[in-house]
Amino acid sequence: MKLLLVLLLCAAGVGCGYGSHSTTPPAPASTPAISQLNPPNVVANSGQFSLEVDGTAFAANAIVNFNGAKMTTTFVSASKLMATVPNSAIGTAGTVPVTVTNQAIQGGLYGGGTTAVTSQPMNFNIN
Repeated sequence: MKLLLVLLLCAAGVGCGYGSHSTTPPAPASTPAISQLNPPNVVANSGQFSLEVDGTAFAANAIVNFNGAKMTTTFVSASKLMATVPNSAIGTAGTVPVTVTNQAIQGGLYGGGTTAVTSQPMNFNIN
């Protein structure tokens, strides 16, 4: 009977040491930085295009944000990303911000992992 009570308490996470473990909070991911966009501009409504984003500290799970919207992104290296920008994103002439976000990585049982970090914006011109 006593063994059954201990097993039930352990299953509930009480009295087995599981309820008092400490967790490590997530740390910020590396901060990406953009140094160049290629092409640096496009003509409005000229069709979908590939945007090369050059910089530093790009994580394998990095995402390019074009005017605040996440783009389909391909990781090439820690210094180069390729993003597919649809025609719908370049419908109106103007200047839009481009940023890169190193996405969060979930920690394990005891926490850890990283929080998402976004670069400073670089302006992109739609002519």
